[in-house]
Amino acid sequence: MNVRQIGILIVLLLVPFLLGPGESWKSRRHTMVTEQLIARGISDERVLDAMRTVRRHEFIPEDYRDFSYDDSPVPIGHGQTISQPYIVALMTELLGLQPHHRLFELGTGSGYQAAVASLLVEEVYTIEILTPLAQRARTVLGALGYDNVHVRAGDGWAGWPEAAPFDRIILTAAATDLPQSLLDQLKPGGRLIMPLGAKGAVQELVLVTRSISGEAHVKELLPVRFVPVTRNP
Repeated sequence: MNVRQIGILIVLLLVPFLLGPGESWKSRRHTMVTEQLIARGISDERVLDAMRTVRRHEFIPEDYRDFSYDDSPVPIGHGQTISQPYIVALMTELLGLQPHHRLFELGTGSGYQAAVASLLVEEVYTIEILTPLAQRARTVLGALGYDNVHVRAGDGWAGWPEAAPFDRIILTAAATDLPQSLLDQLKPGGRLIMPLGAKGAVQELVLVTRSISGEAHVKELLPVRFVPVTRNP
């Protein structure tokens, strides 16, 4: 390695420190979008802009924050994880979210998926069964100004009847069956996306479209691995 190459290497190593924390996170976000999303075929510019905008590291516990923009899930405590950025972007893109839509989410987790979706729809209603996670997500979302996200602690399998029907529904945890209770809260022509399969096994990401007559049409997309849906006893 010559002197010039050594100099370039030193500059690259120092960039995060020279730019400061905020700019460093922004740079990582843009790299994430380019290398993990666009390179894998995510093309919806609204989704890409949302992924560039939402500060993913703010939704991750301090101990794991350095991994915020890695191409992998990250622990958020209580045995739960935040999905890898590509999966978040893919599920968001497949839903085809529009500005007038109302979205229901089962499994708030860190609140990151809700934050991304909130930039693309009118309202997000999200339920997390683990109260500490729901409280933390509500706090972070509020502090960051995501005022169109409504967070509730509870069993999301029952949905949010008083806010239904929804244009779109997303499950960020795996279930072994299609949730009829949620399909009943999905508008005709609406879409639901979820991982379908057993705990500990490879699941299938499926996109469910509800026809005008109310029938559910299921399309299998790709194998995934999510934490299972947690239900109240």
